[in-house]
Amino acid sequence: MKNKIKLERAIKDITQEDLAKKIGVSRQTINAMEAGKYVPSTVLALKIARYFEKKVEDIFELEERD
Repeated sequence: MKNKIKLERAIKDITQEDLAKKIGVSRQTINAMEAGKYVPSTVLALKIARYFEKKVEDIFELEERD
């Protein structure tokens, strides 16, 4: 699953640690999602989208192999 978390963080000028604290996960979880090594739960995806004031579909995108 592709995502735009890193881009959205850059727009808001926040670190992985900042985002992790805001949504209640570890920095390593944010890092793994940005690297495409971890697919978030629906609840986590919704929390991230809500934080960035975007729709889930604006942050996350399914790839063919998903």
